[in-house]
Amino acid sequence: MKQDVRSLYLEFFKNKGHQVYSSMPLVPDDPTLLFTNAGMVQFKDIFTGKIPIPQPNIATSAQLCIRAGGKHNDLENVGYTARHHTLFEMLGNFSFGAYFKEEAIAYAWEFVTEVLGFSKEVLYVTIHEDDDEAFNIWCKHIDSSRIKRMGNKDNFWQMGDTGPCGPCSEIFVDQGEEFCGPEDYFGGDGDRFLEIWNLVFMQYERDESGNLKKLPKPSIDTGMGLERVMALLEGKKSNFDSSLFMPLILKVEDIVGKKYIYESGASYRVIADHARSVAFLLAQGVNFDKEGRGYVLRRILRRAVRHGYLLGIREPFLYRIIDVVCDILGDHYSYLREKREFIKNQCIGEEKRFFETIENGMNLFNKELEKLEKEPQNRLFSGEIAFKLYDTYGFPLDLTQDMLREKGYGVNLDTFEKCMQEQKEQAKASWKGSGDISNSGEFKELIAKYSKNIFVGYESSESTSKILALLDENFKEVTTLNENGYVMLDKTPFYPQGGGPIGDIGSLYVNDKQVAIIKDTRKYFELNISTIVSKAPIHVGDIVHAVVDNNRLEIAKHHSATHLLHKVLRDVLGEHVAQAGSLVEPNRLRFDFTHQSQLSGDELENIEILVNERILKASNQECEIMNIEKAKQKGAMALFGEKYGENVRVITFGDSIELCGGIHVQNTASIGSFYIIKESGVSSGVRRIEAVCGSAAYKYGKDAINEIQQAKEELKAQDLLMGIRKQKELIKSLKSNNSNTTNADFKAEVINNVNLIVSKTDLHDIKPLIDNAKNKYEKVVILLINNEGKIAAGSKNTNVKAGAWVKEVASIMGGGGGGRDDFATAGGKDISKLDEALQKAREFVLECIN
Repeated sequence: MKQDVRSLYLEFFKNKGHQVYSSMPLVPDDPTLLFTNAGMVQFKDIFTGKIPIPQPNIATSAQLCIRAGGKHNDLENVGYTARHHTLFEMLGNFSFGAYFKEEAIAYAWEFVTEVLGFSKEVLYVTIHEDDDEAFNIWCKHIDSSRIKRMGNKDNFWQMGDTGPCGPCSEIFVDQGEEFCGPEDYFGGDGDRFLEIWNLVFMQYERDESGNLKKLPKPSIDTGMGLERVMALLEGKKSNFDSSLFMPLILKVEDIVGKKYIYESGASYRVIADHARSVAFLLAQGVNFDKEGRGYVLRRILRRAVRHGYLLGIREPFLYRIIDVVCDILGDHYSYLREKREFIKNQCIGEEKRFFETIENGMNLFNKELEKLEKEPQNRLFSGEIAFKLYDTYGFPLDLTQDMLREKGYGVNLDTFEKCMQEQKEQAKASWKGSGDISNSGEFKELIAKYSKNIFVGYESSESTSKILALLDENFKEVTTLNENGYVMLDKTPFYPQGGGPIGDIGSLYVNDKQVAIIKDTRKYFELNISTIVSKAPIHVGDIVHAVVDNNRLEIAKHHSATHLLHKVLRDVLGEHVAQAGSLVEPNRLRFDFTHQSQLSGDELENIEILVNERILKASNQECEIMNIEKAKQKGAMALFGEKYGENVRVITFGDSIELCGGIHVQNTASIGSFYIIKESGVSSGVRRIEAVCGSAAYKYGKDAINEIQQAKEELKAQDLLMGIRKQKELIKSLKSNNSNTTNADFKAEVINNVNLIVSKTDLHDIKPLIDNAKNKYEKVVILLINNEGKIAAGSKNTNVKAGAWVKEVASIMGGGGGGRDDFATAGGKDISKLDEALQKAREFVLECIN
């Protein structure tokens, strides 16, 4: 039965009194790191003294790490060695000034030999060449002949050029002579002697001059790679042969239809490794992008796809490997299973985009490679072509280098960089860190002096507080401030920017006199500090009345609305939706979320309706403080990138349950109306909704009503103008008719003293012509038909009935009509029978007057 090494490790150290910490996000809250690359990263601020030592002051974790970009990059080696990975799990135990070498060595030895069951006969130890203390301790557990002293290169660790550092001690496993190779000596890079555990004894601090000073409370930082230990326990030659990777490789084998052979199976291993990284990065909110972490994610996927291409795959496939990743690791990392479909859909979309260009890119690559192979003296691939592959076909530089490495060639990097410079782009991921301030020393001193200040803003928007510290614009501590700077209160109602909402603004008063305006509030190393503009001198120790601006309520409305929106989006679009960023201001909200396609008009309308329905339910806010595991069991949504302690704050509005430290309304009815203003794309797989509620929604609605009213008024004016224009045209037409009437010469026949006129006319309005004839003659019958088929007839002092006359004539043209005996109109549909109708008109009237 396969051993669950991860659980064994955490349980072992939990029983030793260690606090178990969950794996922190792969994207760290650290401006110096691209990804979390070691188990100690989440404890870095503790080791450096930026934040107080927690209690208990010993910890353990199983930390996901990625080394695929920035200073720590194993990407090029993955697939070609037995041990390198882009993503791996580091098991670690840590002491923050509690136990030191004696206990750390004893714990490591006990776990390796008694829990994991490694034979002491295959274990060796290294120590720093000057660390006699470690040597003497190790001699209690292992024969001195199995302890090897090594120098600074191998056995001295330091976090940076300055700061905490110290000697290391490592445990090695001898796999046997059958693993011998050119570098298979103790301490070499071969596979016979494998390091499985590294203990760092942080006992010094190095200053800027390079001098070492003993730390008053030395600490322990250890690490053991899960993948390596699993392979050793299962007796496998390579990490990739272990139960962590073989199911993935077998899935590749199934897709390709070719048996995996270790010696020629680098592509299988690359795909298996990269599928894990892609799955975890997507699950934790990293999205494919043109720069930064998203670019690293993209190049990991494209490297995997290119290796699939080498195996003959010509359509998206990596998402199928990711399915297996979710099966293998989903028990411990449940979010993989929760976001399985989202991860796969994102992966499919990116694979399709790359497959659309990979064929042309490979053709260009192979064509240039053929040229290169004809020039044996040249070992460098064209920099211009490498750049074109990057710029046009989406081949990252390291992917091109990877393909060339297999052939023994490199890239002309000078030319490549020149091309990049011309387009002002960067080939490597020029990622953007969090922009942490450089004045951490001042805040470190403040937190050491005062510890964290107290936030009372949940209960009230004002407080009577004492000024603990003042900082000038350069973050230097001062005792008096009468200009711009920063203030730290012992207790503060001002909420610091975070989780979406902007920082609170407001005022400080002394004896009802405003002494400072609060322009912003931020959190620096757990300290709640406000930016101020002084209106009068203020001093450390002053008692002030701190009042939050009324904008607080509008921010709270928009913040609570994002919670309702998040829930509705998941209900309407699917469980794959996760918050990918937000901004909450007093007059608007911006909510980014993971979703592949643009939202339709119907979807947006439905989302808006459902959010407003939840607002109108008038759900009370429920705020609970509970264990994070209990919160997850309750269904609370947590966000990657947010730091959560053991106990968390859970905000519930009806069926919306989220972990949140922000300010909210007490009842959803306070939010008012909710309107979606805009929906747009942010990046591949991330959409953005912008919306308003509260006072901003009232203004938005009022502005919309005013615009509609204005449009109506403008439409009325346009209608009036059109009416006037039509009347003018009618008058013009009448004038024209009158003019034509006057000039029209319809020759009348006189039969039995009656003037007879039957004729056609070009005029549109023919009634005036009838009237004119009746005014001209004492006895007259007249019938006219125009080119439009309109018929009019008149009779004066005769026995001819005009109504019967037009009706008879109109029937010839397929129409009808009628009217009085002296005047009638009709319409004919078939103009082609106009002449026949005129003939009928003449025959009809002759019968009447003869």
